Amino acid sequence: MIKLFVGLGNPGPEYEATRHNAGFWWVDALARDRKLSLVPDRSYHGLVARANIAGQSVWLLEPQTFMNLSGKSVGALARFFKIAPDEILVVHDELDVVPGQAKLKFGGSHAGHNGLRDIHAQLGTGDYWRLRLGIGHPGVKAEVVNWVLKKPLKEQREAIEDAIARTLHAAPALVAGEMEKATMQIHTSKPPRPKPPRRELDENGGSGDGGAPAPG
Repeated sequence: MIKLFVGLGNPGPEYEATRHNAGFWWVDALARDRKLSLVPDRSYHGLVARANIAGQSVWLLEPQTFMNLSGKSVGALARFFKIAPDEILVVHDELDVVPGQAKLKFGGSHAGHNGLRDIHAQLGTGDYWRLRLGIGHPGVKAEVVNWVLKKPLKEQREAIEDAIARTLHAAPALVAGEMEKATMQIHTSKPPRPKPPRRELDENGGSGDGGAPAPG
């Protein structure tokens, strides 16, 4: 069963609406749904809240270490409360999934995502759960850094928000350890066909936010 929900992102208002913060958006939505406020906790290097879901007490966590040091926060909380890796769900942005879709996955590699890379290192394993929120791919590998550190187009943001709203319904099943049921709830969707990414520069301009740690 899931005892710790982690959303990945970069702290600070300049990154709040960027694609790389999709994990924060999910945990924020879960906190709102439960009428909770995330509060800073220096011991865990993040924003935290305690929630009761499906009759179980669970933690919500948003690391405030910047993306590439996410494991410092996750590892600190998990070690203190003796939460095993397979009781952790990490929610993060996923280039290889289109906006509007989400995928639940257990284990595997970090696939170059720097937040997951550091969590792997701090936990000593990749055997934890991930909820992959689709943000789409710019189509060119060289543009990935700019892509994740920019705001999505309006229709893309709406599709991601729809996926967040839908996947929140799986939280009780995740906490209860009903992973097959949770997978069905999360994967059953018909996202809109994504618009070509060529409009990106037209609407957002510039070449990224700059100054951020290397994104995943």
